[in-house]
Amino acid sequence: MIIQQAIKKCTFFIVASAIVAWSTESKAQQGYELKIKDAAELRDFFKYTGNNRPIISGHRGGMIKGFPENSISTFTNTLKHTPAFYEIDPRLTKDSVVVLMHDATLDRTTTGKGKVADYTYKELQQFRLKDPEGNITTDQIPTLKEAIAWSKGKTILNLDKKDVPLAMTARILKEVGNEVIMVTVHDAQQAAFYYMDNPNRMFSAFVKTREAFDAYQAAGIPWENMIAYIGPENKPENKELFDLLHAKGVMCMISSAPTYDKLPDAASRAEHFRDTFKQGADILESDLPVEVAEAIGKMIPESSHQQRYITRKK
Repeated sequence: MIIQQAIKKCTFFIVASAIVAWSTESKAQQGYELKIKDAAELRDFFKYTGNNRPIISGHRGGMIKGFPENSISTFTNTLKHTPAFYEIDPRLTKDSVVVLMHDATLDRTTTGKGKVADYTYKELQQFRLKDPEGNITTDQIPTLKEAIAWSKGKTILNLDKKDVPLAMTARILKEVGNEVIMVTVHDAQQAAFYYMDNPNRMFSAFVKTREAFDAYQAAGIPWENMIAYIGPENKPENKELFDLLHAKGVMCMISSAPTYDKLPDAASRAEHFRDTFKQGADILESDLPVEVAEAIGKMIPESSHQQRYITRKK
């Protein structure tokens, strides 16, 4: 009798452990992925067709309690909710390692003090990242190469221009051999530099005026190699740029990070997120990508040009 009870208890423990393990594994596998394997598919994903899915860009990966900006943990969390891509911020350490950090200083987002450039990479590892509310997490400052390695087969990274020289960024991208990477360029000259280095390079290009549009055209940058950032606001003047760029097959992006993300209530933010797409934008960059995903849920078409690249693990 005692042996039978022991066997039952042991069996129960094994089954319960298996259920917990399965539940944990299942939860870890939930989420979206962008299965884009090369530069040709990257260009195709961002091609404007008139039947596009609204696309979300997580500014710095996203900002939500418990998850630090510019960290792999926040990238992973955002993908649980939406098939986003990410704008991230490469910066140089004292010993020329490229890490992810939006600010030039450590104070706001880490337990450290002072300038990123005054520390070696090894010295930076003593600090921990903070979430948007200032809570200390277990996350450390990641390198750009770590983020790129993580992103392969999952999503797209858009490298903003901070203090890393263009030539160094181009060299790193050659070293990692991952062409599913986008670089932010502020003008046609920066785009021309990257294009001469690699004609497959994809750009998030500042095209905020008609003059900027004409400059990219004159520089001979292929329109299929870019998305266009046209500003942080929904305004009637955007229509000219929407029409010009859409005629070239270029998707247009608005960033709500400095504007609508700052509104005090979620309902107002959601209204502006939806209005951004209604007015003609194809991509919304936001500090709040999970909120955006919830706000525009009913705007997602049943089928779209991008759907072939999006997978979801349940």
